[in-house]
Amino acid sequence: MGAIRQSLAAKRWILLSVALALSSCQDNDYRGIRNRNSQGTTVVCFGDSLTEGVGAEKGEDYPSVLARRLSYPVINAGRRGDTSADALARLEAEVLRHNPRLVIVLLGGNDFSQRVPLDQTEKNLAQIIERVQASGAMVALVGLRLGLFTDEYGPLYKDLAARHGALLVPDALQGVLSDPKLSSDRIHPNGAGYRLLAERVFRAVKPLLSEAALRG
Repeated sequence: MGAIRQSLAAKRWILLSVALALSSCQDNDYRGIRNRNSQGTTVVCFGDSLTEGVGAEKGEDYPSVLARRLSYPVINAGRRGDTSADALARLEAEVLRHNPRLVIVLLGGNDFSQRVPLDQTEKNLAQIIERVQASGAMVALVGLRLGLFTDEYGPLYKDLAARHGALLVPDALQGVLSDPKLSSDRIHPNGAGYRLLAERVFRAVKPLLSEAALRG
């Protein structure tokens, strides 16, 4: 009996040490993220065609790939052609009603192609972030490199994430759309490209979701 008690105590100590180490690491990396104790039950991927999965076969979109890596239901709330204003208009009906723990926002490409003023895009994305956070969920903002000669949107994503306490996944499509092995056309990945996008998103959000689980 003494040996059993010692074994159980040792296992409890190992689990506690791992949990404390993970929590400490995450406090350092994610302490500015709002709603780290979120009790939502889903992960919602919210965006345009890059979230919907245009350019890939069914089940190859990045939310589907992500769902196979996470222990939460993952909802694909992507709709091709959406600007940030279009997405904002459907936020309540297609995102917040799912009681999200984390909303992964990937928007901006259509704003850029339709020449929406940058300050309007910033305003729309800020409202999306604020409304998601007001619901009690965390936000991960996926950054894109957009601009003909300079990166016009990278600083915008970085500033929004910093000001609003969102997790930034920067330049998530780096090297994808320029590689014919990873892209279906000049603005959409193929299945392999979406798998790489999903892996980048997964590496960024998994520790944050693990911390929310520990805090819950």
